[in-house]
Amino acid sequence: MDTPAVPMPKDDRERQILEKLTLIRDDLLLLKRDRTKYIRTQDVMLLYDKLVDQVKQLNEIRKGEHHSENQLDKVLESCFQLISLFFMTIGRTTEVPAAYALTSTIKRLLDHLTESRLFSAKDLHSISNTLSKLDSILQNADSQHSPYLVELLAKRETLCKSMLTNLRKQLEELDEPLQEIYERLISILRSMSLANTKAKFSVTEVQKLRSKLQEISDSMVDGKFVDAEGREYRGSHVVSDLLRRCLQWSDIVLEKKGVIPEAFKDKYNILINIRNELEKLSITQAWSLRETDLYDFQRQLDKIDEARGADGNWLDQDGQLAELYVQRTLLYLIRRSYGYIYYLMNSSEPVSEALLPIYNQLQTLKRCLIEVKNSGGVGSVRELYPYSMKLNSIDNMRVDGKFMVGNDIPEGQGSVTDLLAECFDLAYDLRVAAEEKEEGGDESPAPPAVAQ
Repeated sequence: MDTPAVPMPKDDRERQILEKLTLIRDDLLLLKRDRTKYIRTQDVMLLYDKLVDQVKQLNEIRKGEHHSENQLDKVLESCFQLISLFFMTIGRTTEVPAAYALTSTIKRLLDHLTESRLFSAKDLHSISNTLSKLDSILQNADSQHSPYLVELLAKRETLCKSMLTNLRKQLEELDEPLQEIYERLISILRSMSLANTKAKFSVTEVQKLRSKLQEISDSMVDGKFVDAEGREYRGSHVVSDLLRRCLQWSDIVLEKKGVIPEAFKDKYNILINIRNELEKLSITQAWSLRETDLYDFQRQLDKIDEARGADGNWLDQDGQLAELYVQRTLLYLIRRSYGYIYYLMNSSEPVSEALLPIYNQLQTLKRCLIEVKNSGGVGSVRELYPYSMKLNSIDNMRVDGKFMVGNDIPEGQGSVTDLLAECFDLAYDLRVAAEEKEEGGDESPAPPAVAQ
């Protein structure tokens, strides 16, 4: 693990805590990398308790006073980030530690949205909903979790809410008709950036997107967005500026055709690989994601993101600033990747990875049964046999009503049991409907009425 170049603690007591935190972090990394067995709750809680103990000692030393950041703070942040992802992995997604990694990602996303001034109402709505969930977690925090961690998360949440409010105000400055145009422009801009980073660049695809921009431009009157009476909409200058930026970007993309200068090729390739891997996980996450894997992606992204200078740009080996095309392309990949990480964390199920295979099978069964029900049910009870056999085989896996893995009782028993019950209920409803159909089919039809 490479720790950023920050000073060592001056206090000997802090140095001792740093040594212990480094050992805890190393143990967490070893546990993360072990793919030979499922991550067990007791292993995670043992390391969590050790971490909380060191945090208590650190608080006693610092006594709430503000200190300049040193290596201890960096290692502590890594420990919290890892333990947070472990809590997600074992299915304890509604507890305070699990919220830590999510708040880090939300803060990073909001920083980028504020910096770029390119965001949609949907972006803000999603983050707002997630912050509401985190608020509920913090309000229900119990005494077993570190007060330091609860306080830290509360401060982060307050900061994120404040940033969110400022971003909302920017959208509220636009009249309603312009908000729709603004959303379209953001969507087109992101589609162009996606086309720009595909393995095979398509001129036609970008030209089609540019023509959509031109349609919006043609709807303007004397360079302004106006209503039917010719009155300029509130916020017209903001949307027209965004349109100008979009058109400029389309011209640059068509000129460069996805070719990145050699000086920034390494960074680009790393970011492309991260984006592509996260994209795959977002599709197959139910079957292939171990939340702790997100830590490595975050570290790589953070490292590249934080290598930017005060002006938000990168330097090549000769100290030259990256051109606008390179800067925007790299930033798009970084922001897209953080967006995937946010989505994957938000989608984490309240079930231990040990139970995920069963949980995922039940999710698939439930979708199939709902699809059968919505398409008119089954023609006979016999058609339900495959579903019933699968449900019974899963039900028979329980020992004293619990799903066991070896001698362990993994987290998420309630979620799996509830899902199993839902599937049984759906199958029962379909069986009853099929039996009624069969009984109705056995009855002799009434003779036709004879005209007198």
